[in-house]
Amino acid sequence: MDSLLQLFLTFAKIGSFTFGGGYAMLALIESICVEKKHWITHDELMEITVIAESTPGPIAINLATYVGYKKRKLPGAIVSTLGIILPSFIIIFLISKFLDHFLEITWVASAFKGIKLAVAVLIIDAAVKMILKMKKDAFGITILVITALLMLTVDMLSLKVSSLLVMVAAALLGLFAYILFGRRAKERPAK
Repeated sequence: MDSLLQLFLTFAKIGSFTFGGGYAMLALIESICVEKKHWITHDELMEITVIAESTPGPIAINLATYVGYKKRKLPGAIVSTLGIILPSFIIIFLISKFLDHFLEITWVASAFKGIKLAVAVLIIDAAVKMILKMKKDAFGITILVITALLMLTVDMLSLKVSSLLVMVAAALLGLFAYILFGRRAKERPAK
């Protein structure tokens, strides 16, 4: 059984070494929690990512809380959540306390330009892995293509679209597909 200290240190490591928010952390969470420690499966990661994205709070914190709860129930959820939050909190606190013009320092600004590129790569990496591991049925591929085209259109036209609206529309579409196709599959006699 994994110890609370191990959960805390694992998520503190993830929280310390990933810049760019939850999506950038997905690749590291997958590498550590799925591939190295086998705490969750790829399918669980995909499912909890969808749930974490549609619930309040940052995605990485929601993922850490889920993994911690799965491993050690409430104490595990608490220490995993603290582990992923504390490094960022401490770093930002120290920066705000001691360096008034932190981002005006030339070498810091240059470092953050490099970090921005790395974050973009991490986000793309996480997205590609999730796409490759999703079920390849007609509905999923259709939703993927439509979403990608809509995102591209919204971005190119500089439109403002609420994330909540996109999530509700996707949920309704999934529900509609289940009602339309899921019931038919259940009604078919087994061969």
